[in-house]
Amino acid sequence: MTGALLALKLRTRRQRLLWRAWRKRGELDALSDHTARIEPEDVLCFLCVRNEAARLPHFLRHHRALGVRHFLAVDNGSTDSTADLLLDQPDLSLWRTTSSYKAARFGMDWLTWLQMRHGSGHWCLTLDADELLIYPYWQTRPLPALTGWLQDQGRDSFGALTIDMYPLGSVSQGEVGPDDDPIRHLAWFDAGNYQVQVQPRMRNLWIQGGARARAFFATDPRRAPTLNKIPLVRWHWRHAYVNSTHSLLPPRLNEVYATDGGELTSGVLLHTKFLPGITERSAEEKERGEHFGNAAQYAAYYDHLTADPVLHTSASTRYIGWRQMEALGLMSRGGWV
Repeated sequence: MTGALLALKLRTRRQRLLWRAWRKRGELDALSDHTARIEPEDVLCFLCVRNEAARLPHFLRHHRALGVRHFLAVDNGSTDSTADLLLDQPDLSLWRTTSSYKAARFGMDWLTWLQMRHGSGHWCLTLDADELLIYPYWQTRPLPALTGWLQDQGRDSFGALTIDMYPLGSVSQGEVGPDDDPIRHLAWFDAGNYQVQVQPRMRNLWIQGGARARAFFATDPRRAPTLNKIPLVRWHWRHAYVNSTHSLLPPRLNEVYATDGGELTSGVLLHTKFLPGITERSAEEKERGEHFGNAAQYAAYYDHLTADPVLHTSASTRYIGWRQMEALGLMSRGGWV
């Protein structure tokens, strides 16, 4: 395929994604719209949630401390106190839908519409409620410092590796309150066994490995979850994520890695999926079938989670901080000093 033909195909695909998002806007009902409070330089955070009341207090606190000034959330039919909790946040705008998560490209159609309307011109984080972003110097340098550095480097996107965090014992053990830092409980991770490829079509990375690949997909590693994400983007209304936040269009935004032998500044998403309650939640999600394109293929994955596995092994590494992640090659300062 010639470069011109590929560019045309990708441009057409992007236009279709934007059209899908525009059509799906009717599925969203605004419960609290505070977007008039958004200032021109604000960093925004977009997320789609369902039954996340146990995670959201710390999630919001963590990302507020990083410098997020406004959250734009879609509640997909929560049956717990998620919606009430979010309605009580003055720096958060909330929409609700009971439509199919899978039919909305796993929520991305809804978020793309909100990004089109409210994100253009802003640096935008797009996260799941079980993801905590960290990056070099994150405790002392807020997101505007990072985005300022990226802009000085001519970059409009920032990559991060998803690291599955897990407890010392079985995944159902212990108690973690909504205001607790989940990383105090999920203190372990896999430091190695990551495989990296570059997908030439859209120039995005494809990284697999970590605890989920090791524990659940050892016999079929190509089905293991994709771990590379591009969660932070200087948004334009013509941008669109293609596959969750693993890749987006236009393809130049996927080049969050160095091509000259050096390193670009990157971060990590601490993945807090394996909190107590995961076994019951896995049984529910298997029944709903909303999280995979072919949910039947992942029945064994859910069954394994429901069986309350122990992910910790003698090769597990205890989390210390971002400098440890950099030393292990899982994130990089690049030239940011």
